[in-house]
Amino acid sequence: MFVTILKPDEYVDIVCDLFEKRGNPEDAQWQIKYMRFQFDFFGLKAPVWLPLTKELFKEQGVFEKEELKSFVRLCLEKEYREVHYFAIEMVQSQLSTQNEDFIYFLEELIITKSWWDTVDWIVKLVGWHFERFPELIDQIVWNWAKSDNIWLVRSAILFQLKYKERTNSKLLFELISFQTSSKEFFIQKGAGWALREYSKTNPEAVIQFISENDLPSLTQREGLKWLRKKGVI
Repeated sequence: MFVTILKPDEYVDIVCDLFEKRGNPEDAQWQIKYMRFQFDFFGLKAPVWLPLTKELFKEQGVFEKEELKSFVRLCLEKEYREVHYFAIEMVQSQLSTQNEDFIYFLEELIITKSWWDTVDWIVKLVGWHFERFPELIDQIVWNWAKSDNIWLVRSAILFQLKYKERTNSKLLFELISFQTSSKEFFIQKGAGWALREYSKTNPEAVIQFISENDLPSLTQREGLKWLRKKGVI
C-alpha cells in the first residue's frame, strides 16, 4: 500500500463521488431508520462499501502521519456514514505504524460523530493499540471510565473484548463495578457484552462476579446469556 500524492480534501471528494454513484437510495432509507436517524447514508452496505474502499486504497493510496489525521477529520465532517467508515478503515490499515500517542487520536475518534457502530469498531483498534503499548492502559482506561462521555466509558469496558486468556479480569471487573449505578443503556449493555465474551474463557469467574455484585438487570442478563445457551447454568 503506497502513500497517496492527493491532498486530503481531494481524496475526500473522490470518496464521496464514488460512494454517491454506487449508492442505493432504498437501502439508504433503511439504514437511516436502523441507525435511528443519527446520520445520512448513501445506501452502501458493507459488502459494497468495503470492496470499494479496498479498491480506492489500491488505486489512490493512503495517508500517513499528520495527513492521515487531517483526512479522517475531513471525512468526519461529512454527513454520510459510509465516509466515516472509509476513514476508520484507513486508520485501521495504518494502525501498526503508529506510535503510542496515537491513542489520543483514537480517543478523539471515539467522541466524534459517536454511535455504537463506529465506537465498537474503534474499540477494537484501541485493544490492538494497547497490546502494543500496555503501559498506556491504566492511565488512559481509568480516565475514560471516569469520563462523562458514555462512549469513552463503554470503550474502557470493551477494549479487552477479544483478549480471551489475556484478559485482565481484575481490571475488567473493577471497571464494570465502577459503573453499577449507571442508567445508560449503552454502558449497561456494553458491560454485559464484555462479561458474556469473557464467560467463554473463564465462566467460573464471570458467574462468581455476577453473583457477588449488584449489577443492573440488563448487564446480568447479557453477561449470562452465553452460559445459559450452553447449559452451563
